[in-house]
Amino acid sequence: MPDRANAPRVAAIVGPYASGKTSLLESILLATDTIHRKGAVADHNTVGDSSPEAREREMGVEVNIAEAAYLGGAWTFLDCPGSVEFLQETFNALTVCDVAVVVCEPDPARAVMLAPLLKFLDERGIPHMIFINKIETTENRLRDMIEALQAVSDRPLVAREVPIREEGKVVGYVDLVSERAYRYKPGEASDMIKIPADMQDRKAEERQEMLEHLADFDDDLLEELLSDIVPPKEEVYQTLAKDLAEDLVVPVFFGGALQDNGIRRLLKALRHEAPTLEETLSRLGIEGKPPILQVFKTLHAEHVGKLSLSRIWSGKVKDGLNLYGDKITGLFTYPAGQQTKVAMAPAGSIVGVGHLDSKKTGDLIGGESAADVPPVLGSLFALALHAQKQGDDVKLTAALSKLCEEDPSLRYEMDADTGELLLWGQGDIHLQVAVLRLARQFHVDVAAEKPSVPYKETICKSTSKQGRFRRQSGGHGQFGDVHLDIKPQPRGAGFAFTDTVTGGAVPKQYIPAVDHGVQEFLSQGPLGFPVVDIAVTLTDGSYHVVDSSEAAFKSAAQLAMREGMVECGPVLLEPILTVEISVPTEATSRAQRALTTRRGQILGFTPRDGWAGWDVVQGYLPQSEMHDLIIEIRSATMGVGTFSWSFDHLQELTGKPADEVVEARKAALG
Repeated sequence: MPDRANAPRVAAIVGPYASGKTSLLESILLATDTIHRKGAVADHNTVGDSSPEAREREMGVEVNIAEAAYLGGAWTFLDCPGSVEFLQETFNALTVCDVAVVVCEPDPARAVMLAPLLKFLDERGIPHMIFINKIETTENRLRDMIEALQAVSDRPLVAREVPIREEGKVVGYVDLVSERAYRYKPGEASDMIKIPADMQDRKAEERQEMLEHLADFDDDLLEELLSDIVPPKEEVYQTLAKDLAEDLVVPVFFGGALQDNGIRRLLKALRHEAPTLEETLSRLGIEGKPPILQVFKTLHAEHVGKLSLSRIWSGKVKDGLNLYGDKITGLFTYPAGQQTKVAMAPAGSIVGVGHLDSKKTGDLIGGESAADVPPVLGSLFALALHAQKQGDDVKLTAALSKLCEEDPSLRYEMDADTGELLLWGQGDIHLQVAVLRLARQFHVDVAAEKPSVPYKETICKSTSKQGRFRRQSGGHGQFGDVHLDIKPQPRGAGFAFTDTVTGGAVPKQYIPAVDHGVQEFLSQGPLGFPVVDIAVTLTDGSYHVVDSSEAAFKSAAQLAMREGMVECGPVLLEPILTVEISVPTEATSRAQRALTTRRGQILGFTPRDGWAGWDVVQGYLPQSEMHDLIIEIRSATMGVGTFSWSFDHLQELTGKPADEVVEARKAALG
């Protein structure tokens, strides 16, 4: 078996929420003598995610780093969040790993939960293996589990071991390459035993299937199989390592992290078969003059400042180094998950780099590459924020800027229509964690609520109206007189102002004031909302040589609009979005029902491009119904469904729903 231990390698541990990733990391650290006592997720004492937000939500909310050594090889493990709401964090971490360990539960019905992860890995050619956790808790057949997983994987899955069962429980395994059997010994290395007689045929059948999968990518191995030649074990291991590095196959292992079952077998596979740093650099096409780093996460820590978590692809990095315009002030590594300051770190290492102020998450520093940077996930859920303390608005904006730098899937904006400060993210939990961080990390307390819907209003009838403003209070008075034609415009045409005044009835210098007065009134029409799709024409008027002014004509225009708009049949308009809901095919009908029960209109559905067994449902949806749509979609799809959206048009809203909106607006305006 080849020795592939040289530069430090990085393995990302990924998988759905509650699959046991953090428990697996604890077992790995115990098996490598990195720690001497395992923690438990329920007790909040693991090396993995221990942030206040994680403890409060009882889930991992950010990537956690832990270094370990195994049989002479240096490793860094990235324990990634399992919740789909923190998927951006996972995707960013995967860009700097040599291999990913995808953890799942032994339930075929839950295999679909791996679809977004496996698709990301497959599309980017990231080598990965699957670890089926909690094997001791199930009576499901391994073959059924692999078949279910194969349905969501573009790469062929290759079983590396078969389970030994006693009384329906998995008590050990047979390794299909070494052809050795092992009995689990909780908390310790498994005992090697003789292969049970009743498993000889099963072992031979599964081993042949494994070799046939490998032969699909190796002509020499195929020729050996066709000639009934048994390939040497060393050749099989080399083929497995080559195919894994090229992301041709996905090896499948199993075990139980809580009992430390199968952990050492997984570690041996990582040591002997996972790609080296050099192979990863070749895969990513990274070139350049050392040192070369890639930032995969940005942190802003009190008293420390900006910290860039990075992978050193090439060269050595030293504390104090002037790195392409930024001087490093602090270099950290993470033995046993503890941040430790160091003077130097070699290629392959994961490091925290202080004060790379001009660099952001995803930046490749000092190198060139054709590798993809993970796309920023689209916004799916929003909250309106306002500072609890008066005068904290500027502080809040600065904190949000840093928060969005830490997590690119967050974004904030000031809504031009409602005037609200909106924070967008991946879901309710995602944003609640962000609010907690604003308070704990940046000391800004905020109130968060459901965003207002940017309703508009328009008119459906025309009218003509005179507005006459006159005020006398000693000295010069105020006088302005206008005649306005008010007409509806086609939907989407916007606002138009023209004048047909002749003979100087309204002097030219006052016409812009009339326009300004009209537009100012339209910012809040009779129903309380901005008015759109309306044309106003100044047809006539009169003026006073002494008393007329721009202010007087502006007021006259507003008087005409106030009286005229009531006669024009004002109607409420609600924003309608185009949505595309992506779900597994078995959930397509539920996605359609989610649209129709929210007053949406189904436009159709098509197969999702590149996703076998998935559909995309297209439709129109009122923006007022979008707020918690992602929650319903995820509930119907074990968390994997998602959607994208964009504004499409404004549509009349009538009847009781419109009355309720108008009454709420009046109450809000006082």
